[in-house]
Amino acid sequence: MKQQEQRGDSQTPNPRRGNPVMGILWGVLIVLLLNGLIFPSFAPGRIVGTDYGTFIERVNEGVVKSVVIKSGQIYYTIEESKGKTTTCQTGAIDDPQLVNRLLEAHSPNENGRISFNEVVPEENSPILNFLLMWVLPGLLFYMLWRQVGKGIQARMGAGGNFMSFGNSGAKIYAESEVKTTFADVAGQDEAKEALSEIVDFLHSPGKYAEIGASLPKGALLVGPPGTGKTLIARAIAGEAKVPFFAISGSEFVQMFVGMGAAKVRDLFRQANEKAPCIIFIDEIDAIGKRRDAGFGGNDEREQTLNQLLTEMDGFDGRKGVVILAATNRPESLDKALLRPGRFDRRIQMELPDLEGRKAILRVHLAKVRHESVDLDLVAQATAGSSGAELSNIVNEAALRAVRLGRKSVVTADLEESVETVIAGAQRKNKALAADEKRTVAYHEIGHALVAALQTQSAPVHKITIIPRTSGALGYTMQIDEGDRQLMSREELFNRIVTLTGGRSAEEIVCHTVTTGASNDIEQATKLARAMVTRFGMSDKYDMMGLETVDNPYLSEDRSLTCSSVTAADVDREVLDLVKRAHVKARGLVSDHLEIMHEAAEYLIRRETITGEEFMRIVRKYVSLPSSDTKA
Repeated sequence: MKQQEQRGDSQTPNPRRGNPVMGILWGVLIVLLLNGLIFPSFAPGRIVGTDYGTFIERVNEGVVKSVVIKSGQIYYTIEESKGKTTTCQTGAIDDPQLVNRLLEAHSPNENGRISFNEVVPEENSPILNFLLMWVLPGLLFYMLWRQVGKGIQARMGAGGNFMSFGNSGAKIYAESEVKTTFADVAGQDEAKEALSEIVDFLHSPGKYAEIGASLPKGALLVGPPGTGKTLIARAIAGEAKVPFFAISGSEFVQMFVGMGAAKVRDLFRQANEKAPCIIFIDEIDAIGKRRDAGFGGNDEREQTLNQLLTEMDGFDGRKGVVILAATNRPESLDKALLRPGRFDRRIQMELPDLEGRKAILRVHLAKVRHESVDLDLVAQATAGSSGAELSNIVNEAALRAVRLGRKSVVTADLEESVETVIAGAQRKNKALAADEKRTVAYHEIGHALVAALQTQSAPVHKITIIPRTSGALGYTMQIDEGDRQLMSREELFNRIVTLTGGRSAEEIVCHTVTTGASNDIEQATKLARAMVTRFGMSDKYDMMGLETVDNPYLSEDRSLTCSSVTAADVDREVLDLVKRAHVKARGLVSDHLEIMHEAAEYLIRRETITGEEFMRIVRKYVSLPSSDTKA
């Protein structure tokens, strides 16, 4: 999209127009060249340096033909052999007898005398001296200053001339340039409903002014990365048909104190001139972090935040200037920034649910050629995926269709792209040894068997032992029929049992343990610890909270809120929970070894089997309720 240049930017120079500075420099060079041609200096060819004593000896020997004294130097020519001469040089010394010696000395010249002369230095013209002493150094200094100014402008994001340090650097899109609308934003119905009122106010502010209502000054978009915070901000501008100012919070952070505050002032000045409009500040946590209570804070960032708070208080909301900001770290923002009158609304942009994922897939599939795509299956397989990840999955599916020589995307392409995003691409050249392949097959069948034999467990969709680039030698995919908002203690415990099923199969069938269960161990321990510390599913600690999540939208870092003694006891509770799950998984595997052997042999031959194929083997030996046999 073509971007409108910010105010104050200089116009693009015409490449056909000559640079006046370069023209002056060429003129100076031409004058110097003409001066050298008109006033040629004495410039002998090959000159040999000697001392003054050698010069006198050669004068007395009668081999010197000519002498020229110029600018404190003596240049003399000697005859070494018939027709061969050499020019020598020595420094001039205050010698009162030099002229008499030259007159009395013999010379190989025809008249037998040395020809000598003193060259009087010629002075340059006043114009040339002026050019050399003042104009040329001034031009060189100006060019250096100009280049340094361009470098500082590039670093500080300032536009216009060299001294315009305070320009905001925001990308400004005219109302006709923003083509994004709410139709391009899927899976965020609640957010669109909350923001549609702002669009309606910008379209028809009269009906709100009639009742005395004022436009919310700001709305804070909060959510995990990839949920469409920037996209929905552009959609508001596209729906309202108003100019859109887009800037990142990091662009306000400058090296010099006061520069960020100047950028904030310039941004709001431009926004007031173009009102009604929308200002969007992405990653506002870069400047909106909570201020320190004591000393040692970042003066530049705090001054920028103070200026932002002042500007949000000062501008008139009736003009139609709306501030949107996005962050995935709301817990780090300053409380003064979040109070009513600044950011009046907080819009949650959560990961899409099943219907939301289907809607997002429809939006992105509309951009590619496809046929007979099972949206329900793909949406179920992508639980927990953001809008950006779903877009990437559709694009990967289109690339796979091209690689396979097809003209459209089918469901198999989307399924493979989901697996590529989850576990990496297939490593077709990675050949496993026979014993390793057998161990991996029993490991994955162990997961699938334990999941199939338990109630309240997601159906098995696919089992594979094809290595992936993520390092996985195989995996078992389970797909829930819908999104679960609540999980009971039994369901979470059954998940831990399923995670321990692979190691249990190794122990019972292969009589060994391998490193293949490393990820299972990590996931089982994390889930068991959450049951004890966060979900209150421990009989010993009841509903006592022992852990908090520091950053739920990014890293999900956790901090214990208990003493070291309690923390050690929590570890024992977690260990007991994992051990009980492991014992249950071992019992399920031991009681159904005939299923293990038949399914593992089938998987070794095929390398990949579907959930339906696996459940046909299970139903040959076990009678399961219809609700649990669905694959």
